Amino acid sequence: MPKTLLGLIGHPLGHSLSPQMHNEQFGRLGIDGYYHLFDIREEELEKGVQALRQLGAAGFNITIPHKVNVMNYIDRLDPSAEKIGAVNTVVREKDALVGYNTDGEGYLESLLAIRSLDQIKNANILVIGAGGAARAVCYALSLRGPESITIVNRTQEKAEQLKSHLKNAAAVRVAAKEEAESRNHEFDILINTTSIGMSPEINKSPWSLENVKASALCSDLIYNPWETRWLKDAREAGLDTLNGSGMFVNQGALAFKYWTGEEPDRQAMQALVEDHLKGENNA
Repeated sequence: MPKTLLGLIGHPLGHSLSPQMHNEQFGRLGIDGYYHLFDIREEELEKGVQALRQLGAAGFNITIPHKVNVMNYIDRLDPSAEKIGAVNTVVREKDALVGYNTDGEGYLESLLAIRSLDQIKNANILVIGAGGAARAVCYALSLRGPESITIVNRTQEKAEQLKSHLKNAAAVRVAAKEEAESRNHEFDILINTTSIGMSPEINKSPWSLENVKASALCSDLIYNPWETRWLKDAREAGLDTLNGSGMFVNQGALAFKYWTGEEPDRQAMQALVEDHLKGENNA
């Protein structure tokens, strides 16, 4: 029986730890599989998906910038991916490529480690960015009925599209950056879903911390570097912080189960990511 081929498509992919995380679990669970990086540019996306289809891949993850456009090249969507309007996991089911989204639930699981469901329900939440990850995070949070979700994006039109996609969710609004920053004192959870803070923008911050309330949580979906400039500044200001490693591990574990039917060892996955990144940062 041939080795099970899985992988990640996106661009760029230089800092992804998905292969190490998944391949270690294949070995741990005795699965004859291999997870590979496929660096595919936007203009090559259709050909890339077709190639994975022809190679007989059992599935693949999708990251920036393909989470929305990949929907054009697969066969059908799971209801959650359809509602989110973005796909981060594709599973081969017989001859069909089926799109799922594990980002939102993966993020929520990581958030629940430091904020209770009641705290989320009572929270005014700021979401910075309106891409595929923001769609998943907003959808998962909106199902828990927070006080409000404010979406800010460089192009307001994209934020408005996300708001309209969440039309059944209460208290979702779009704001310009300047207006939202003037309301920093209102937000209980601030979430960066953009790539600002990743290499090569490691010295940039996506959001001002001026007037942020002392009880607020600053959450960054980035996990590499382990602590972005924004989270470092937030921690030094005495705020709670959450990096993207928990979301990364949880969404990966959910995808792994879709592909293999096996429950991976999340603690081992988290330890691998943490050891790799903290070691890298101390090198």
